[in-house]
Amino acid sequence: MEWADDAIILAAQRHGERGIIIDALTRSHGRHAGLVRYGASRQMRGVLQPGNEVSLRWRARLSEHLGNYSAELVRARAAAVMRDPLRLAGLTAACALARQVLPEREPHGPVYEGLRAMLDAVESIDMWPAALVRWELGLLEELGFGLDLSKCAATGAIDDLIYVSPRTGRAVSRIPGQPYHERLMPLPGFLLGAQMRGNPTDILAGLDLTGFFLARHVLEPHGKPMPAARNRLCERLKVWCDAAAPA
Repeated sequence: MEWADDAIILAAQRHGERGIIIDALTRSHGRHAGLVRYGASRQMRGVLQPGNEVSLRWRARLSEHLGNYSAELVRARAAAVMRDPLRLAGLTAACALARQVLPEREPHGPVYEGLRAMLDAVESIDMWPAALVRWELGLLEELGFGLDLSKCAATGAIDDLIYVSPRTGRAVSRIPGQPYHERLMPLPGFLLGAQMRGNPTDILAGLDLTGFFLARHVLEPHGKPMPAARNRLCERLKVWCDAAAPA
């Protein structure tokens, strides 16, 4: 068995003295693990960092085996953000979440493309946290638990949508939602417009929203926790939010 594919490294773990087992999100073969022989060498350690784009070739005698990878670096994203702790936390959180929620060896091309675009944003634009929230929203959609933010669940109106029902995952507009606002979740405005950047408070509300539904529908049914890397990112973003708030 053999195939070649583009991939993003999600995690790397030492195996024996010289090997590294990597977990990678591939374009066409889904989340797929494999052993890189001599992956612990000085040359390969920089290649096999989470967030890096690589070209992989996988070989195994049988399809169900772990198999061996050979890897060539395409884009060293980890090195590009290494000196920015917040951006590095964003990269690490996204990779950890993809590893935690995606089933093994099940293709999810839109998730791969979305993660790639989101990591581009982490590397190059200031409002990359908004891209992270949108990617998590797309992750829910791809896994079959998408939120309906297009119209009010109560009236069908498309204007003044400011809440999300935690029960149904549907948007609710201001007036019908007001009597129940303590039981509803805020709907950040930047999720309703592709070009809206989102302020720090909205970013945190967006992460709360996607995190709630990822935990309920994807993680908790399988006894999995939210990745610690994502929790750490949220804590860092709260500090960022406080710093950005007007005095």
